[in-house]
Amino acid sequence: MGDPRVGVVVITWQRRDEALACLERLLELPEQPHVVLVDNGSTDGTADAVREQFPAVEVVALGENLGAVGRNIGVRRLRTPYVAFCDDDTWWSPGALTRAADVLDEHPRLGLVNARIVVEPSGAEDPIVAELRDSPVPGPEWLPGPALGSFLAGASVLRREAFEAAGGFSERLWLGGEEELLATDLLTAGWELCYLEELTVHHRASRLRDATHRRRVGLRNTLWFTWLRRPAGAAVRRTLFLARTVPRDRTSLLGAVDAVRGLSWLLAHRRPRPAVVEARLGVLDETQRRSTARRYVG
Repeated sequence: MGDPRVGVVVITWQRRDEALACLERLLELPEQPHVVLVDNGSTDGTADAVREQFPAVEVVALGENLGAVGRNIGVRRLRTPYVAFCDDDTWWSPGALTRAADVLDEHPRLGLVNARIVVEPSGAEDPIVAELRDSPVPGPEWLPGPALGSFLAGASVLRREAFEAAGGFSERLWLGGEEELLATDLLTAGWELCYLEELTVHHRASRLRDATHRRRVGLRNTLWFTWLRRPAGAAVRRTLFLARTVPRDRTSLLGAVDAVRGLSWLLAHRRPRPAVVEARLGVLDETQRRSTARRYVG
């Protein structure tokens, strides 16, 4: 019968074959979710190929690459209470979406669940999973899994009400570490986020990616988030840590310059998170310093 509670939003850009493989797996799920594919301005025929091969998929073909904002557009096309995000090189295990919906039904203040990520074709866990499983973030006792301070969009199922109330992903951040800002805003609004071991997402990393550009944008976005939502002292410490640890090369320099160029926008939108949220999430600073899964490389 399927599960009408969960829809899926997939964003893609210039990865026609991988998008088709992803959609084929999603359409085979027992949940039979309504799938919205947001094509971020691909020129490789992705949108036409999807319409031809998978007419059940709703295709939104954009004229430009809006990055993570494509997810916002996809969410607006759905009417399901819960939305699963999927990248074009990831896919959900059978039954995971139903289990996520059950957990969200049971816990009305839970805004988002993050799945376990398995790397294909090896079948090994992504290194980030250990950090999710051992998250130091304190949370209420009713949470069905470890409390989180951020999440990975391509491996998450969220409550559409919470996502829309928080404004979705920032247009300014585009893509690359965009989850951290949204996660903080969800927590500030009273929603909880958690890791759920029994959900599984598979990830076969695409070879069609520009790691250097991703690092540049990721560093910029980290700096922007830090100064948008962290109190001054914590923001200074985080900035100095990044200055000491990122590769000393042209890409890091350009990321820092990009961040400085947004200074007027940043100051106009700076809104440090409440002290109670900062106290909860401040424990992540040490985890991020020790992390081997979160590195600015490429």
